[in-house]
Amino acid sequence: MVKVQEEIKRYVNGVDVERIDELKASFNDDPDLASLRFSATNVWVDGAKSRTVVKGLFQNEKEIVHDAPFVLESDEPDVLLGKDTAPNAIVSLLHALASSLSVSIVYHAAMRGIDIDKLTISLEGDVDVHGFLGMSKEVRPGFQDLRVKVSLESGAPEDEISDLVRYAQTVSPILDSLRNRIPLDVEMA
Repeated sequence: MVKVQEEIKRYVNGVDVERIDELKASFNDDPDLASLRFSATNVWVDGAKSRTVVKGLFQNEKEIVHDAPFVLESDEPDVLLGKDTAPNAIVSLLHALASSLSVSIVYHAAMRGIDIDKLTISLEGDVDVHGFLGMSKEVRPGFQDLRVKVSLESGAPEDEISDLVRYAQTVSPILDSLRNRIPLDVEMA
């Protein structure tokens, strides 16, 4: 019975807490292992549609190839002259933000021993396409604002949940990338 309880405590929210501890220890022992480089290649298909392929990533300059490439497609809705066959880049950004915040909440809840019964993240953002279509230099082409609502059900005390969600915002890679300027260069190949 004790072994079963140890196994149950090892996994919180489907996350292997022992492996997280091992991973953190390996990064402490060799900080270069924490250096990851992600890459993707996008190819235009037709009209507003494009396809992005992700073959793997690099850890400390060593390539790690996925078992099969991930393929992501993008299109525009009919109102923006697309064929509405896939989410557009704006929606993909919402997905990236929600996914990053979700995994940050779940991993850090697991490390704190907080069981999550249900987690839902709802996002909305406003875009004025005058900017995207080049009709106004005063209107930015991206989001004017974003609103994120986190609904988390757990048996943990409310103050622990609030602290967890606040903390997750400080370690979410996509949230950090949106809130803080990052160097970005676009060049011709």
